[in-house]
Amino acid sequence: MDILYVDTLTYAQGNMYIIASDEGLVYIGTPNAPFEEVEVWAKRPFKGYRFEESKEKLQQYVKQLTAYFNKELTEFDVPIHVKGTPFQLVVWEALKGLPYGTTTTYSDIAQRIGNPKAVRAVGSAIGANPILAIIPCHRVIGKDGKLTGFRSGLAMKEFLLDLERA
Repeated sequence: MDILYVDTLTYAQGNMYIIASDEGLVYIGTPNAPFEEVEVWAKRPFKGYRFEESKEKLQQYVKQLTAYFNKELTEFDVPIHVKGTPFQLVVWEALKGLPYGTTTTYSDIAQRIGNPKAVRAVGSAIGANPILAIIPCHRVIGKDGKLTGFRSGLAMKEFLLDLERA
């Protein structure tokens, strides 16, 4: 049986679960959410995996995320292991190209992936992003400049954008 390694990251806004496989980081949880959130999420992309606590296996991820939250890191270089539809993977790859401290719109992402009419589908793919901050979906805002939906809540989205602006 395959393993998903679990640890908790503590930062200014509280605690969040981080999950990795042997191939890379697979999930960053919503701040202060119960572990059940992780279990519900993992049922689909990682069905059949079992959870195992491991500070050692998650050390590199904790180190980089902590540095990011402390404004000491602007680019991540840890391996990730995301599972999604082919469309989601294309959108998430486009998000990884968004520079630190910048924002863009859903329609811009749809343009970037060569599918300008897929704005709603882009929004859905962004909403399914399992790796907050490292796949920087928080950098995508509404056309009117307003903050829009975010899996971890608009307060977290605003926190991440403010962190990168400072």
